[in-house]
Amino acid sequence: MAVVQPITGVTDTYPVRPVTPGTPLIDAVDSQAGKDHRNPAGDRTKLAAHQAYQEQTKQTRLPKPAILARDLMTTPVITLPSDATLVEAWTLMTRRSFRHLPISSVHGTLVGMVSDRDLIRHAPDLVIAGIQSTAAHRPLAEIMSPRVLSATPTTDIREIARVMMDERVGALPILDANRQPVGIISKQDLLRGLANHGPIELWT
Repeated sequence: MAVVQPITGVTDTYPVRPVTPGTPLIDAVDSQAGKDHRNPAGDRTKLAAHQAYQEQTKQTRLPKPAILARDLMTTPVITLPSDATLVEAWTLMTRRSFRHLPISSVHGTLVGMVSDRDLIRHAPDLVIAGIQSTAAHRPLAEIMSPRVLSATPTTDIREIARVMMDERVGALPILDANRQPVGIISKQDLLRGLANHGPIELWT
């Protein structure tokens, strides 16, 4: 199973929580076994219930398609190098309506993330002063978040949604086998997925 992991290389696994639709019929039948053991009609009823449950299980356990990161991610993903400046990031993000921007190394691997909130926090006058901001020419390496959770194109979208909720992150970069960004999933992408793919299957 694909896992969500930070780019530092230390794997953080967020196992899918099992979906429990309630007490299975077979358990309910077994709970009555003690009451019916002296009653032949009860045995026949239990046998019939067993058979009905097995037939239904065969039907309900058929594989259903899961929605994966590659189905929802925005691709291609735009990145900036770590030596790009705050004003360059701000200009790109405002022009393209981005809220999160992956930062790459000279080799194209992911090294960090920057959000619009990061830029405003470190250079609040960027909104008004732009290139004249006192912090406009600081490199992104100084303010980017180095611990970035990432996923692979085959990560189940439910894992991604839960990690984003648990970790309170607004976007998750999607990396290939060489740890290079091939896409990004934001909260907007998740909502778009619900609109276009819903209802999302709970069983895979």
